[in-house]
Amino acid sequence: MLKDYPGHIDRLQEVLNTVIEKPSHLTPPFEVAIWVLESRLEAFIREAQAELEAAQNSGDAGAIASAEAKESLMSRARSSNGGMKGLHDLWEYFKENKDAF
Repeated sequence: MLKDYPGHIDRLQEVLNTVIEKPSHLTPPFEVAIWVLESRLEAFIREAQAELEAAQNSGDAGAIASAEAKESLMSRARSSNGGMKGLHDLWEYFKENKDAF
């Protein structure tokens, strides 16, 4: 979903790396991974909303359309019916590597 936003993908990878680098001994790593993904995706939504507001204030129709599309995409990525519904690969990763945590 975020192929056109490689910087956002990098930021998601960054928070996932922290799950491994700084494990919680109280919470299973898969749960922590979900929480950090949700949090980062919510940040993307807030950023997109700010971009949309700035575009609306500028009155630039092209910028408004682009910002609306970005906000919609970020909302779908965060949605449990969108990007967050396909976490099977992440679950499999944690299952296969459970001894590493």
